[in-house]
Amino acid sequence: MKALVLQEPGQFSWAEKPHPGQPPEDYALLRIKHVSVCGTDLHAYKGRQPFFTYPRILGHEVAAEVVAAGANVTHLQPGDLVSIEPYRNPVADQAVRRGKTNCGSQVTVLGVHEDGAMQEFILYPAANLHVVNGMHPDQVALIEPFAIGCHAVERAEIQDDDTVLVIGAGPIGMAVIALARLKGVKIAALDINENRLQFAKKLFPEITTVLLKDTVVEDLRAAFDGELPIVVFDATGSKTSMERSFEFTAAGGTIVFVGLFVGDVVFPDPVFHRKEITLKASRSARAVDFRKVIQLFKAGLINTEGYISHRIKFENLAEEFTALYVPEANVIKAIIDF
Repeated sequence: MKALVLQEPGQFSWAEKPHPGQPPEDYALLRIKHVSVCGTDLHAYKGRQPFFTYPRILGHEVAAEVVAAGANVTHLQPGDLVSIEPYRNPVADQAVRRGKTNCGSQVTVLGVHEDGAMQEFILYPAANLHVVNGMHPDQVALIEPFAIGCHAVERAEIQDDDTVLVIGAGPIGMAVIALARLKGVKIAALDINENRLQFAKKLFPEITTVLLKDTVVEDLRAAFDGELPIVVFDATGSKTSMERSFEFTAAGGTIVFVGLFVGDVVFPDPVFHRKEITLKASRSARAVDFRKVIQLFKAGLINTEGYISHRIKFENLAEEFTALYVPEANVIKAIIDF
């Protein structure tokens, strides 16, 4: 079977791999249908992804079809359409025992720590597969990034009278907006890219959009009736943006870092204490987040119209992958068709 391997930053190569064969008793054999391209994949291609080693087969936002299920698997049948929860823990350590399966000390992520779904077939633990029959495979490939947004919103513990700022109107930022808006709170999106803000406004007409410029603090106050936002999500993975988020947050507010980068975040301790800011990280997602997003998709409560802006055939991926970096392409989300 065919697989696309990222040998080192900037260098893909095609490989012929043996078919994985019949699944072990707790696994399922999957035929890959769609993979959506994540910022993780883009960062890995550029050599800027934390916790990453080469060579690696990328891909963890997946829609797949069950080909066969192991002897112990009872919730899957051949032909089922599934979403992959791409994080697993080989050790049930302290975090896992406390239900924090997304941040176990030895958690492995498909396409990051182990070879991912940019290949025709894979074996994967059945416990990490969510049956989504009746959904469109395009939408199934979007479940994982929206689950990340769902987890971030749960981490924030948004209250009825809170106001929310989402910094970064990329795919994860818009997933955060999609989940936060269900709380019925006032939301603004901040970005340096006017096109992304326009798309966010089209998808979520009730939000306010703010373009990053010299008057950003004044613009934020104007968006929130003279006040600063109480909950701030930073989904940029930018050191500069993450450090500035303390400036944008109201006293007594909460910051949730959804994006990450290789390096240190530095912030003024007097501002942190004076405002009594709560700072949280949000990593990946848990099974409960996947189940919630699946329910919301099926109920039509999350709008993904136009979210997929680009399509690439699997056989053309090596040649066309770099086009996803071109700013003029205005990529929101790219889908790989198998």
